[in-house]
Formats: sequence, structure tokens, C-alpha cells
Amino acid sequence: MRQLLFPTVVLALGCAFQSNADGTSSGGEAIFAAHCARCHGVDGKGGGPAAASLKTHPADLTRIAARRGGIWPMLEVMSIIDGYTKSTNPRQDMPVISELSAGPMVEFDTGNGIVTLIPARLIAVADFLESIQFPKPERYVP
Repeated sequence: MRQLLFPTVVLALGCAFQSNADGTSSGGEAIFAAHCARCHGVDGKGGGPAAASLKTHPADLTRIAARRGGIWPMLEVMSIIDGYTKSTNPRQDMPVISELSAGPMVEFDTGNGIVTLIPARLIAVADFLESIQFPKPERYVP
């Protein structure tokens, strides 16, 4: 995990993303597959089955850091995913996924020493997106 997250988050996330009682995973990859792959594709490159019907072609999510000079912008990515900051929402047809706000909250250092509670599922999806970056991020900003 990056330095942005406190060690207690590692334990919390480990517990939060185990299988649910119904046997389904609530981890970032599973959430992405359930809510994002339809448009962004299972590989995150924007070629999902619903992509052709959208007004704006879905972004290639494997190149977020590359488009930002090798920097992984964690807060910006979380803001786009959760839809709270509409100024960073790339298009109108990007849905807000209410499931991301459900479940456990974990501490997250926003980069200025201020710790705030963030939904663990939101962090999990952002972490999954970081894991599929090509090339891998060279630097990180909160």
C-alpha cells in the first residue's frame, strides 16, 4: 500500500473485502466488474458492450497515470468514481454507484495530514484501477 494510507487501513481493508455471507466478493475488482466493465470493458480500456451506445466513449482507465505524466491522482480518481465532485465527472452518462458508499469506512490521509473517513469500497475500486495502470505510476499524489 502507498504511504497515503495508514497501517490500520491495511487491516480494515483486509477484513472489509473478504467474501460476504452470500459468497460474493466486495473488493475493487468485483465492484468494477459489476458496475464499470459494461462500459469500460473488463480490461478497463473502454471497450465494454455498452460503450457503443454512449454519447461519449468511455475512457481508457489503464492510462490514467500516463495521461498525467506518470502520476497516480488518488483523490481525483475517487472523486470521479463517487460522483461527489461533479467538476471532475468526465461525462453526463457516468453513473453514480451508490454501493460504493455502503459498508465500512476507513481512515484516509488526504495528503495534508488531515485524516478523513472514506468508504472502503471506494478506495478498493481506486486501488484496483491503480493496479491496471500501464505503465505503472511513477509517483503518487493524494
